[in-house]
Amino acid sequence: MAKLFLCVFTILAICSWATATIAESDIKYKDPKQPLGVRIRDLMNRMTLEEKIGQMTQIDSSLATLEVMRNFSIGSLLTTASTPSTQDPPEAWINMVNNFQRESLSTRLGIPLMYGIDAVHGNSKVYNATIFPHNIGLGVTRDVELVKKIGVATALEVRATGINYAFAPCVAVCRDPRWGRCFESFSEDPNIVRAMTEIIPGLQGSIPSDGRLGVPFVSGQEKVASCAKHYVGDGGTTKGINANNTVIDFHGLLSIHMPPYFDAVRKGVTTIMISYSSLNGVKMHRNTPLITGFLKNTLKFRGFVISDFMGIDQLTNPPHANYTSSIQQSIMAGIDMAMIGSNYIDFIDGMTFLVKNNSIPMSRIDDAVKRILRVKFVMGLFENPFTDLSMAKYLGEQDHRDLAREAVRKSLVLLKNGKSVNQPMLPLPKKLTKILVAGTHADDIGYQCGGWTIEWAGKSGNTTSGTTILSAVKNIVDPTTQVLYVENPTPDFIKSNNFSYAIVVTGEYPYSESAGDSQNLTIPEPGPTTIMNVCVSVKCVVVLISGRPVVIEPYVPIMDALVAAWLPGTEGQGVADVLFGDYGITGKLANTWFKTVDQLPMNVGDSHYDPLYPLGYGLTTEPTNRD
Repeated sequence: MAKLFLCVFTILAICSWATATIAESDIKYKDPKQPLGVRIRDLMNRMTLEEKIGQMTQIDSSLATLEVMRNFSIGSLLTTASTPSTQDPPEAWINMVNNFQRESLSTRLGIPLMYGIDAVHGNSKVYNATIFPHNIGLGVTRDVELVKKIGVATALEVRATGINYAFAPCVAVCRDPRWGRCFESFSEDPNIVRAMTEIIPGLQGSIPSDGRLGVPFVSGQEKVASCAKHYVGDGGTTKGINANNTVIDFHGLLSIHMPPYFDAVRKGVTTIMISYSSLNGVKMHRNTPLITGFLKNTLKFRGFVISDFMGIDQLTNPPHANYTSSIQQSIMAGIDMAMIGSNYIDFIDGMTFLVKNNSIPMSRIDDAVKRILRVKFVMGLFENPFTDLSMAKYLGEQDHRDLAREAVRKSLVLLKNGKSVNQPMLPLPKKLTKILVAGTHADDIGYQCGGWTIEWAGKSGNTTSGTTILSAVKNIVDPTTQVLYVENPTPDFIKSNNFSYAIVVTGEYPYSESAGDSQNLTIPEPGPTTIMNVCVSVKCVVVLISGRPVVIEPYVPIMDALVAAWLPGTEGQGVADVLFGDYGITGKLANTWFKTVDQLPMNVGDSHYDPLYPLGYGLTTEPTNRD
C-alpha cells in the first residue's frame, strides 16, 4: 500500500511539474525570444481593465506605497521634487527606485515600472550631477555631435540614480523671449532645433542600420527613454505667455513648430509630451486632429503620448472642475499616459466609469496600453528591471564635467569686444597686479544653472557641486595676480584700488515656466547699477547670465566687452577658458537679440526685423594663452 501511494504521489508530482513547465513556457510576454508583437498581445490578453488603466497612470513617487502599487497596478512614477534628501548619494536613489520596481514586479502580472525625471540639462534634480548649459546655449554651438555626447552623458547620469525615463528634450521653437521657458528651447530657428534633436539618439541610442525608423528605440541599460516636448506650438504663444494660445495657420505650424517632431519620431523617440498651451483656441490636451490625426496617423508615431503634469486638470478653469469630462476629452484626443498629481484615485475612478459606460471605447484603452507596453519591452525592462549599484559611478563623472566645460566654451557669444575695432578687450591677460570681479552671479552655482536645477524653479546659492565663475577666474590667472571680489562696488571704491580691469557677472535670477514670463525683460537690480558703477570707472567685460536675450542696449556703450553666457551650468571654468584665451570664442546667436521689447515678437525673416544683434551674430577670438 505504501509503495502504491509513493508511486501515485510521484506521478502526480511529475504531472504538476510538467503542467507548471507548460504554463510557464506559455507566458510568451516573459520570453525575450518571442517577437515584440507576440509579447504585447500575450500580455494584453491577460490584463484586466483595472490593470490597463493602471498602466496609463503616472503618479508622484511620494504617493507610491506598496499598497497603492499593488491595488492600482501603477505603470509609472515620477519625481516632482528632489528625492531622496538633497545631498544623498546616487546609491540612495538607486535603492529607492529598485524598491519601487520590486513593488511593481510583485503585482499579479509583474509589469515593470517606468520612472521619470526632468533631466532637462543633465540629471539636474540630483545633487552632484553634471549640469550642462541649458538648451538656449547649446543651440549657439550648432554642434550636433557635442549635443549627442551630452545625451549619452545625461543618460548615464540618469541611470546612475536608477531612473530609466527622462522628460527631455524640449524641442520647442521659441519665437518670443518673453516666454518663461525660452531657455529650454535651442533656437527661434526650426532648422537649428531640428539639428539639436540629435540629443535623442544620445539619450536612447542610435537606431541600427537595419532598424525601423519611427519605431520607439532604446539600446540598452545605459540608455533611457526620452520625451520630445511640448507638442505642439508651445514656443509661439501670444506675448510669450506660458501655456497661452498660439495663433498660427497650418502652413506656419508645419514650417515652424512641427519640424522638430518629424526628426524626433524618425530618430525613434519613445514618448511625446503634450503642451499646456492652446492652438488657435483649442487646448492641446484635447486636440484630437493633431494628437491622433497628425502625430499618430500621419507621422506614424508608435511610442506613447503623455500629458504634462496635471495637464488634464488644466482643461478647465478652475483646474480639476468637471474632471471626468476632461479625462474623456484628453484620452479620446490620444493621450496614452496621464501624468497625475495627487488625484490618481479621481483619474482611475473616472477612467473606469467612462469605459464601463462606453464613453471611452475599449479600443482606445487597448491602443494606449499597447503603446506603453511597446516602449517598456523595447527598453528591456522585462529582462533587466533593476539598476546595479555600480552605475552610481557615472553621476558627476569627470569626463562628463569635461564635456560640460567644453559645451560652456562653445555656447558663449561675444557681442562686443573693445570700444574700437583696433583695441579688443578679449582675451584678457592673466598676469596683472589686481583685477576686480563683481556682480551677483559671479559666485553662485544656482544662478549659473538657472531653473530646473535641484528644485523646480532653481534657487540661489551653491546648491550643488561645481565651479563658479569667480573660482574659475582665480584658477586660471597667474598666481601673482590678485583677484578681488566685491558684489556691488561703488565707483569711489573702484577708483581707489587701481584695478587693471574688471569682470562683471550679472543677469537674471532663476525661474521656470510661468514664473519666468516677463513683459519687460529687464535685468533685475542690482545688475544695472553694478554695470554702471564698474564700467564707468574701469575697463570692464560684462558676462551676462540669462535664459534669453534681455534689454541691454542702454548699457552697451559703457562696456568694453560683452559676453552672453546664457545659463552655463556647473562648469564655470568654461567661461574663464575663453575670457583668458585658452580657447577662442566661436558661438553664434541662435536667437535674435532685440533692441526694445516693443519690437517683440521679432524673428529673422520678419518684415520689421531690426535687431540689436541678428540671428547668427557673434564675434570671434583666437586662442592666445598669453601672459
